[in-house]
Amino acid sequence: MAEYRLQGLSCANCARELEEEIQKLNHGEDAKVLFNSSKLVVSEEIELNKVEKILAGDGASIVKEEEHDHDQGTGRKLLFLIGTSAILYFAAMIFEKALPGWPAVVLYVAAAALSGYSTFLKGLKNLFKFKFNIDTLMTIALIGAFGIGEWKEGTLVAILFGINEYLEGLGMEKARKSMETLLDAAPKEAIVLIGGQEKVLPVAELKTDDIVLVKSGQKIPSDGVVIDGSSSVNEAAITGESMPVDKAAGEPVFGGSINNEGVLKVRITKSYEDSSLAKILHLVEEAQETKTPTEQFINKFAKYYTPLIMVVAAGVMAVPPLFGGDWGSWFYQGLAVLIVGCPCALIISSPIAIISGITRNARNGILVKGGVFLEQLGQIETIAFDKTGTLTKGEPHVEKVIAYHEEEFFKVAGSIERSSSHPLAKAVMKEVEKHDISLEEPDNITTIAGQGVEAFVSGKLYRLGNEASIPSGAVNGEIRADIDQLKNAGYTLVAVSDDSRVLGLFGIADEIRPESRDVIQQLYQAGVQKTVMLTGDHEKTAKKVADAVGLTDFYANLLPDQKVEKINDLIHERKTAMVGDGINDAPALAVADLGIAMGKGTDSAIETADIVLMQDHLSKLPSAIKIAKRVNSIIKLNISLALGLKLIALLLTIPGLLTLWIAILSDMGATIIVTLISLTILIDKTGGSVHSKSGGL
Repeated sequence: MAEYRLQGLSCANCARELEEEIQKLNHGEDAKVLFNSSKLVVSEEIELNKVEKILAGDGASIVKEEEHDHDQGTGRKLLFLIGTSAILYFAAMIFEKALPGWPAVVLYVAAAALSGYSTFLKGLKNLFKFKFNIDTLMTIALIGAFGIGEWKEGTLVAILFGINEYLEGLGMEKARKSMETLLDAAPKEAIVLIGGQEKVLPVAELKTDDIVLVKSGQKIPSDGVVIDGSSSVNEAAITGESMPVDKAAGEPVFGGSINNEGVLKVRITKSYEDSSLAKILHLVEEAQETKTPTEQFINKFAKYYTPLIMVVAAGVMAVPPLFGGDWGSWFYQGLAVLIVGCPCALIISSPIAIISGITRNARNGILVKGGVFLEQLGQIETIAFDKTGTLTKGEPHVEKVIAYHEEEFFKVAGSIERSSSHPLAKAVMKEVEKHDISLEEPDNITTIAGQGVEAFVSGKLYRLGNEASIPSGAVNGEIRADIDQLKNAGYTLVAVSDDSRVLGLFGIADEIRPESRDVIQQLYQAGVQKTVMLTGDHEKTAKKVADAVGLTDFYANLLPDQKVEKINDLIHERKTAMVGDGINDAPALAVADLGIAMGKGTDSAIETADIVLMQDHLSKLPSAIKIAKRVNSIIKLNISLALGLKLIALLLTIPGLLTLWIAILSDMGATIIVTLISLTILIDKTGGSVHSKSGGL
């Protein structure tokens, strides 16, 4: 498939009609006209000249490489024509009073032609094809108005419609520019070391294992590993977190992140098109074009709405005169009803809001893969969480220490665990290091299956492991009570003992993320009614975590298939999202109404879920839900305003008060209002603009 950028595409309904026309061509069945991103996607086998002819019929065209700024020029040209039309219109009004007759009529026609000639030409073509859209309606109304001598009002309609088109295009372009700013995070060039020499290459030419040099202030061109140098790196382009992350040799880096100081030498591990940033940007672009159920309904409604309005207009023109009404007056009212049939405000009520919501979340480090998922996020009532790596850090952490012989306890524990790579050993070592105790090299370390390890330290045999590793004679009443207390609290027990004594106990747990409790409370405030934890851990550990973070319910001892069963139970009760790490929770993420993955740029997270939290923690989830709810409420408000203003205009036909300029103002007013309301989503109410350079995507 080939992709082209379009210009002159300002009407969502027109984009849909163009797509249908292009799909009728040979090899055009998969063609897409993407209104939100102003792009055309067609088969490489299609006859492009025929496509361009169809586009030209509606005032759109393919942008050539050298014409990327043409859209702005088109907008300025339209604004100039509208301004000139307005001057001619006021001149005609003056002439009409001072010198009635044809001079004023000529000025009115000239003013109407300047601001509405493209609409008029498209409308005439559509009339011959019996294709009825807004251009057709406006053309019929304009011809009718001039036909009955309403030069002033007909011209005003043409000028106001031109202003409406300009403002509609301006609003859509604002949303598109916001998305383009987002996509600017992609690096363009890289300094590649070839034979010890620096060579600047486009990122598209980077290959795996290339060595690149990243100087201070430059973007890292693709995912890789630091092989030399140290620096702090701004990963906001990936995670939305503006706080710098320190990087040194051996540590991974993301393409699109910025080297703050120093020089880094990075070995590329992925070509740019496979990098985290490229995948994110591609998904964000695709997300603009996914149609929500609301948008699909609006598009279907608009298809029948315009023909229905034409029938109503014909009825207004024909029926009242049969009962004695003035033919000329009701014909004029019918022309006004035709203009009310413009579906522009209705169709644009959703796309700008959806793009703004996706962009706002992306800048906040939250990747929403489509408008449909954004809409669903605003409807979520229950959120199910995996425990490990989601509500907790996924790393064992010593939470409680009971030392009976403190110095010997820490010395033995540290000496035995210092060379082990086991996660529990690492947790023990972190605790031992706090006590500044000199350690010794152990002798004859032996693993005892189902218990732990034993080793000689300073010539004496010690044991380190679970409760089963403790000699039976070493446990007295006090120690038994302490062991039971740690077990009842849900800790994993690590005991250190010799042949006759217990030196001390470690109570180890998966460390709860410090933000988890606050996030859960914020979710309740955002409208989530129920929070549930699904975990494979035993019940006591699960209860400890659930109570600590404030969940409404939890389910323990679950295998992956049992998590899926629980999600199925929950989605039958209310709209449910599942939050997990995107790997072992994949089945549950897929079954839930909405899958939300903890990501930080990992391929599995990006590919698995509907929404990815790129910071790898939950803190941005409440704001994402609030943004989604705001988008949903704004879309509903926009639809109500668009239909409400049209209904008011139509009701004015009953007393015969509807005029052409009131009709066009009802549509123009609705278009301006829904556009401005939708763009407010891009405003960060917390004190910063979403365009901040330190922000995320």
